Parts: sequence; C-alpha cells; structure tokens
Amino acid sequence: MSASGAVEPGPPGVAAPSPAAARAPGPGHLFRPFSAEDEEQQPTEIESLCMNCYRNGMTRLLLTKIPFFREIIVSSFSCEHCGWNNTEIQSAGRIQDQGVRYTLTDMNREVVKTDFATTRIPELDFEIPAFSQKGALTTVEGLISRAISGLEQDQPTRRANEEAMAESIDEFIVKLKELKQVASPFTLIIDDPSGNSFVENPHAPRKDDALVITHYNRTQQQEEILGLQAEAPEEKPEEEDLRNEVLQFNTNCPECNAPAQTNMKLVQIPHFKEVIIMATNCENCGHRTNEVKSGGAVEPLGTRITFHITDPSDMTRDLLKSETCSVEIPELEFELGMAVLGGKFTTLEGMLKDIRELVTKNPFTLGDSSNPGQTEKLQEFSQKLDQILDGDMKAHFVMDDPAGNSYLQNVYAPEDDPEMKVEHYKRTFDQNEELGLNDMKTEGYETGLASPR
Repeated sequence: MSASGAVEPGPPGVAAPSPAAARAPGPGHLFRPFSAEDEEQQPTEIESLCMNCYRNGMTRLLLTKIPFFREIIVSSFSCEHCGWNNTEIQSAGRIQDQGVRYTLTDMNREVVKTDFATTRIPELDFEIPAFSQKGALTTVEGLISRAISGLEQDQPTRRANEEAMAESIDEFIVKLKELKQVASPFTLIIDDPSGNSFVENPHAPRKDDALVITHYNRTQQQEEILGLQAEAPEEKPEEEDLRNEVLQFNTNCPECNAPAQTNMKLVQIPHFKEVIIMATNCENCGHRTNEVKSGGAVEPLGTRITFHITDPSDMTRDLLKSETCSVEIPELEFELGMAVLGGKFTTLEGMLKDIRELVTKNPFTLGDSSNPGQTEKLQEFSQKLDQILDGDMKAHFVMDDPAGNSYLQNVYAPEDDPEMKVEHYKRTFDQNEELGLNDMKTEGYETGLASPR
C-alpha cells in the first residue's frame, strides 16, 4: 500500500474508517458505511506489509456499489504495531469508452477520484497531476487537505535549502486553507480520461446546478497513458502492385474461337513509362498473339524517333510500338501505317521480322492471282530486309507516334545515343482528329449536362 492515504492516520491498533464511514450517516446519505463487522458483506482480509514499520499488518478489501455510479473496491490497511492507517479505492469496472470532466462550484460533495484523474482549481492556477495521489473515496475538502499535506511534507527541507521557495509555498498553503473555509467562491475541476471518477449529486435524480459533467473522446496520448492500444486510423485499401503479378482471364482464340487464356502484366519500361502487355496462347490451334497497351495518357506532344541501324547488335534493342505509331524505312521505300500490326513490345529484330512476314505473306501477292512484277519487288524487299537483319546493310528505322507512346531503347541512357534522334512535335488538327482529341473536353464538362426541363 502507498504511504499517501485518503484519511488521516488513526490511533494504533484501530482500523481506519473510510471517509464515508467517518461522516455520521443520516437520511439521504449517499454511501453506505464501510465497517469490518458488516454482517451483510464481510470484507476480504489479506495479510500485507506495513510501509511505515515494515511489519505485518492487515488489508481489508470490500466491493461496494455507489448509487447512480458503479462498483468500486475499497481497500483499508491498518498496522497494529505502529498504528499506521491507509485507505484507497480502485474502480471495479473497466475503463470507460469516454473520459469525464466534472466542474464543481460547491464543496458539499463526496468524490471518487482515481489515479488517472487530474484536479485543478483555476482561481489559484493550481493543479494536482494524475498519478501524484492514489485513488481515494473522499470529499472536496478532503482533496484540498491532501494537497495541503503534500505541500507541507517537504517544507522543513525547503526552509533549510531554499527559503524563498518555502515562503512562497507557505503563502500558497494559506490560500488553500482559505478555500476550505469558502472565503471566496472557487471552481474545482476533476478531469479523468478513464471515465471512472465521480462527484456526488446530492439532489439525484434531479439536476445539480452546481455541477457540470462533460464526457469527451480521449486523445491518442491519453489512450497510451491508460495502457490502451490506440485505435489504428482507418487504413485505405492498398492498391495492388501489378508489376509482380501476371493476371489471367478467359477469352476466345481470334483464329479458331476456341476457349483460351490471356495473360496480362504491367511492365515499367526504364526511362519511359508503364505499359500493359497482353499475350494469348491457344492450345487448340497453337495461335499466339502479343499485344501492348499504353499504361499512360496521350502525351502533350507527338514523338518521332529516327534510328540509324549500323551494327548487328542494334537488333537486340527493345522496342515499343503503340497502336498509333507508324513505321518507315526510307532505304526500302517502305511505310507501315498506324494500327497495322497493333501494339507490340518486342526487339528491333522482332519488329523487322514481323514486317517481313506481313509483306511476304500477303494473300494478294501469292498464288495464281499475283503479278509477276510485284512478286519480284517483294523478293527484292525481302532480300534487303534480310541484309539489314544480318548487319550487311545500313538503314534508317523511323517511328512516328502522334500520341507519344512509342519507345526505342537507348543503350547509352541516360546519355544521348549518337545513332538515334528523338523529336517532339506539335500535332496537326488531322492527327488530333484521328486520336479523338479535338472533341475531348477535360474542363468544365459538367456544364450543359443537365437535361432541359
């Protein structure tokens, strides 16, 4: 038990009564008297160590209920050897959902004050912090008396070492004693974040005009002081990181219409942007498709990439061709319009092979209906394309994307590539029309949406 008590020490060998029992019971008295000989409910006795003489004493515990409040545990210790007494209270219930603040302007009240409660008297700018006094079942006068006792306890030492401070505290003690005589009106505030302190309402169940009770939500710091796990702020659902996952969904093969599965993955291209790669593999007919969608918006400017193929190692460069990109090879007088071959994420070699396959396997240039002169041109085109693929012929590869979403790897990045030129240009009206940008309204689009009445 703590050495600080809720009541003054009694004579040796006599159990200390609680403050409620010390007052003469009468009609309308709030707390029922606490006595060790109570036949209705005998207290539990526990042998414990006296904090004054360090010999065995007796602690009595009693669970009792305060009307219009809740259950509390009253503990009273008495030592038959030195006569030291101590009485404390603890809440028998859980910490409440909200803290409570009592503002009182009348001294004639009994009070339950827990360890967590802070007591303030604004008129004196005086505060008794939480945990500086043990929980007590007392009166307003008893709270002030305990504060006076606490200040007087170290006054002899202060007078010896800090005389000026001791004089100031003496003056303050006089003011506290004047409060007990109610020389002037004052306000007592008991603020308990646990919600388990209590101030008597002698007019219950009617309203007490001298008492204001305020319930409030605890701060996170108060939750931590009470040893409660602060409620974590509501977490926003985390966005799935699709870069490390391959998503699959069912579809039909574009060739045989058999059920197939399409794989989709989000890929971040270094020094460029995110793209979505979609690949379908049909187990029925063996057909495979590889399609790329831009993961970003249409860029403010179009992009024209001109690359000079000078070495066979250039064939290994990564290449992203969006659906809006056209391809040109000036040395072969070849031009591939936008949307042809769709979006592709491949290498320069893969792109040139796709072009060769597209041109040489054109059904209108094969079979009996083909033109002999046209066949010769295709063979010549195919031979030159093979020379470019083998590194035997230098050529320029041009990618023109009005949407700005195509890309060719720069192996010198972040430095400039001496064989590659990247130009950004302002789109023409016709290019914006093809991209559907002329009629797109991104600001103030709410205007005029309301249907006329």
